[in-house]
Amino acid sequence: MKAYLSYFKLKFISGLQYRQAALAGISTQFFFGFVYIMIYVAFYQSGSKNLPMELPQLITYVWLNQTFFALICQFYKDSELFTLIKTGNISYEFSRPKNIYFLWYFKILGQRLANVFLRFLPLFIVTILLPKPYNFGMPYSPMSFLVFVITMIMGTLLITALSVLYPIITLVTLNEKGITNILIVIADLFSGIGIPLVFFPKFLLKISSLLPFQYISDLPFRIYVGNISISSCLKPIVIQFIWLILLILIGQLLLKIIIKRVEVQGG
Repeated sequence: MKAYLSYFKLKFISGLQYRQAALAGISTQFFFGFVYIMIYVAFYQSGSKNLPMELPQLITYVWLNQTFFALICQFYKDSELFTLIKTGNISYEFSRPKNIYFLWYFKILGQRLANVFLRFLPLFIVTILLPKPYNFGMPYSPMSFLVFVITMIMGTLLITALSVLYPIITLVTLNEKGITNILIVIADLFSGIGIPLVFFPKFLLKISSLLPFQYISDLPFRIYVGNISISSCLKPIVIQFIWLILLILIGQLLLKIIIKRVEVQGG
């Protein structure tokens, strides 16, 4: 375990060095946050009725998405891992006397947490001070905030488990595009990054219920704003935990099978 934590610490510290990229990311999140909010405000002011989420809840949901974007976005890929795979230097990773899956898992987790660590506080401070209805709202209740923290931690572990699947697939395809990009687009759609899932038509909601992506961010964010009550969140939390364990087991099994068939060329 100490070796895995060392990988995590190394990746986290190295990720903190990219301050200029973080500044660019903060400005981008501000821009898209305001664009989404202005669209939603216009939509709500148009007189639409029986909407599944109140406007203050929706605006807070948007800022949660933007604040944690570097953590929950699907398109993050560890370029170092993909370079190792395509050059054949991945053989050095295989020679290490450690579980390769968890080495990759902790490296990706460290990078994701470093990215959000640099962006979270500035975004939160500024958006919470904005005038209504554009401001970042407080949690629905103290209990909602506690459950939000628990589900957000599991959501972070879940997105990391999904991210590890991309280099595993690339061991077979030798290209990080193609099928991985298709998976990323599907994951983004059903995780609620663009539109909260409660606004989806029923047939898409049925599809999303069969996939793990809603448990990355949509579930924690809707708990935070009070769109999902504490009394009804036990079942989705259990499902979230099951998906986390299942994806980790699937990732380890796939990696074990693929490693036996990998051929490294070069010299």
